[in-house]
Amino acid sequence: MSECNHDCSNCSANCGERRAESLLAKPHELSQIKKVIGVVSGKGGVGKSSVTSLLAVLANRAGYSTAVLDADITGPSIPKAFGIHEKALASEEGIYPVFSKTGIATMSVNLLLENESDPVVWRGPVIAGCVKQFWTDVIWNKVDLMFIDMPPGTGDVPLTVFQSIPLDGIIIVTSPQELVTMIVEKAVKMAKLMNVPVLGLVENFSYFECPDCGKKHYPYGESSIEKTAEAFGIPATARLPINRKLAAACDEGMIELFEGDWLDELFSKIC
Repeated sequence: MSECNHDCSNCSANCGERRAESLLAKPHELSQIKKVIGVVSGKGGVGKSSVTSLLAVLANRAGYSTAVLDADITGPSIPKAFGIHEKALASEEGIYPVFSKTGIATMSVNLLLENESDPVVWRGPVIAGCVKQFWTDVIWNKVDLMFIDMPPGTGDVPLTVFQSIPLDGIIIVTSPQELVTMIVEKAVKMAKLMNVPVLGLVENFSYFECPDCGKKHYPYGESSIEKTAEAFGIPATARLPINRKLAAACDEGMIELFEGDWLDELFSKIC
């Protein structure tokens, strides 16, 4: 038997060293993407799209060429957060992302629909295929940091992203309710199954700050995010407050003007 060169593509032997065929899809030939971070949540309504947007803004402010791929096909929020209403254009070469006011490249199904309010009534495989095309058919050009806003849960689309796109890690977004530990555990276990590292944990709606005295109040009880992160070996954490100005910035498409240092430390650790 000849010595193994670990090139399974040209070998018919069924040995213990044989690796399963990769399902990773190649990005568009004109795309150069250095680092990809997925933003996930175990359930909906926890502010995953807000965290994605905030991280993208921080990356852009830090001088990185930044992109956001909106994989939440049935609930796309990225265009609204960035105040983007124009449509994506295409040519024979591929699809072009739409840039925000400060130069963040974005792609979302809402940039392809005739009307922003039109529902996407597609079955799972079609939705998953659309997300994959956002990776393979969009001309992202040179991107230092791409954030992928994933739909909640562990269904078809998150699985497609994990299998098709070479993620460098994920950020898990959660809320302070008692079910948090179980929800986080599901996301962590999925990431481990896909061999994707969990880079950080963000607790949204963690507290609110009194505008008069500045004291922090915890409507859901004292935060346990540090204990949760320690239990699952997650290296970085952050807490986002219940903040009227931040919510208004998302609703009015002005997320790029936000002020706050809530995610600064986490961002410095993951990037």
